[in-house]
Amino acid sequence: MNDKRKKRFVIVFIFLFLCAVIFFALNIFTGSANYSVSDVIKAISLNDGSAASVIIMDIRLPRAIAAFFLGGALALSGYLLQTYLYNPIAGPYVLGISSGAKMAVALAMLIFMRNGKSPGSLALITAAFAGSMISTVFVLFMGGKVRSVSMLVVSGMMAGYIFSAITDLIVTFADDADIVNLHNWSRGSFSAMSWDNVKTMAVMIPAAFVCCLLMSKSINAWLMGENYAAGVGVDLKKVRLFIVVLSGILSACTVAFAGPVSFVGVAAPHVVRKLLKTSKPVIMIPACFLSGAVFCLFSDLLARMLLTPAELSISTVTAVFGAPVVIMIAVERRRDREK
Repeated sequence: MNDKRKKRFVIVFIFLFLCAVIFFALNIFTGSANYSVSDVIKAISLNDGSAASVIIMDIRLPRAIAAFFLGGALALSGYLLQTYLYNPIAGPYVLGISSGAKMAVALAMLIFMRNGKSPGSLALITAAFAGSMISTVFVLFMGGKVRSVSMLVVSGMMAGYIFSAITDLIVTFADDADIVNLHNWSRGSFSAMSWDNVKTMAVMIPAAFVCCLLMSKSINAWLMGENYAAGVGVDLKKVRLFIVVLSGILSACTVAFAGPVSFVGVAAPHVVRKLLKTSKPVIMIPACFLSGAVFCLFSDLLARMLLTPAELSISTVTAVFGAPVVIMIAVERRRDREK
């Protein structure tokens, strides 16, 4: 690796890290009530039940941590799917995988609520993972049947519409008191995060991240083509299984806690590739995670602040910035084919 590329990598990582720190801090300090650095430090250190302490410790801090972890998880899930399918438009939301997870979580929430119970973090993640695996199997099946990238995306979108319709049907059977909770969650939001949620995602997501890093050499060989990977001794079945399962876990964590969040899994990896000008997994994996975290921290800040005291859904904001990136990818691919 030459010095110029090293310098580029360092600059991009420093930039992403600083953006993550800045947006994380803004999410803590600003809102319907603004707080200074000393106010935040006092609220965190004392945690005395005052209004400032409750707002910072029980609302803003877990929400910001969740946006960081779940944004990174979404971007990394998208990168794994793009790697698996050799398709830059692949992502958990675009291919309908998030919709499948949403359907399963909505069903689980309804069952728990009907029995007067509140579903725990692990129960929600398990349901979301099951739903995402159903969606993923369908997408992979269609990927083997259709050669066209556009047809694969259309198949994923159609599956997403079917799963969303089933989710709407599930919501209609909920009691009036439960519909509000299900409706707010189904629109996508980092609000109402609990420390129990944060603890669960702070264990599962870093564990999945480390597994991705450990697989970086195998993923790099996979990117060179299946024949090349098999030729250098990579176990293709194991790589396929790990990529699908890790992608499912990462997207499931997001849907279980925040609902469906659009376009992060497609836009963040693409932007990182453009900035770094490399496809090496050992570089892309941490960069994708950081870029997804920055994207969601920034989007959540806008969702809270643009129409305060009203709040936008997180997917509304991410779609505004993410959808143009998807269009740009499609245009670039068409230009490449025409050359």
